[in-house]
Amino acid sequence: MDHSPRTRHYGEFYGLSEPHGDSPITLVTGNCQAESLRIMLDGAGLRTVRLPAVHELTAADLPHLDHWLGRASFLISQPIRDGYRGLPLGTAQLSARLAAGARTVRVPVIRFAGLYPAHAIIRPPSDPGLVPPLVEYHDLRVLAEAAGLPTVRLNPATVRAIADHSLTQLSTREAAHGTVIVSDLFAAPSFTLMRTLNHPGNPIFAALAVRVRAALGLPSHATDPGRPLLNSVHAPREAAVLEAWNLDEADERPDWLVDGTPIEAGAVREAHLAWYSTHPDAVQAGLTRHADSLRILGLS
Repeated sequence: MDHSPRTRHYGEFYGLSEPHGDSPITLVTGNCQAESLRIMLDGAGLRTVRLPAVHELTAADLPHLDHWLGRASFLISQPIRDGYRGLPLGTAQLSARLAAGARTVRVPVIRFAGLYPAHAIIRPPSDPGLVPPLVEYHDLRVLAEAAGLPTVRLNPATVRAIADHSLTQLSTREAAHGTVIVSDLFAAPSFTLMRTLNHPGNPIFAALAVRVRAALGLPSHATDPGRPLLNSVHAPREAAVLEAWNLDEADERPDWLVDGTPIEAGAVREAHLAWYSTHPDAVQAGLTRHADSLRILGLS
């Protein structure tokens, strides 16, 4: 086996080492949120194994994944469709490969737009993995500009309407997939809860870990990872959002932070407009996928 940086990073998964202890093996799978949840779950009756994010798994990884599925007592999974990326990585498919008596708990993909109401994720049909430069998040105001639609300024009422819409979508997904509930955690929005549209802060992961443990019949266990999780990107904090939720005006920040480096929102806008000009399918996909949000924002 090669000892590439990826292999060393996921050393336990690839069999370079064995997880410490004798507690039941627990796997947590999904997007980038899964690893943060795993960190919060580890210990006190659970022995976790770091897995590559589901979109990073390859056919060559399947024997390693099946090895751990055969050993796991618990699988914690975001809802993943069968045949994801042409591989048997769906939640139901993974659950079927667990040992007899092992249990699966589903957790939602967490997206909350109430703090970043104009931001969105768009998958261009030509290549769903394509992302714009500088930051991977789309701003619906810039998308509207690229499409020749009128732009508007955010106001507190619109922020709250987008938050309601976002929570309705989240609670609908929770019910549809039978997941642990997290939508109630956003009753009082603050920037400690979400760093971007889909990067929760430590308080959300801590609360979710408590609820997962409860679903498994295990006692709560407070974990301090000693660092902020999913901390590489922070979206701008806009005045209308602070006003909508009665947050401290000192928290306003007009620019992005990427790996600790400020990136001006204006520079992101210019780079994204240029990118849209060469990826018109992304514009159309965004207009279609986010039609409801565009309408709420007054951009359609």
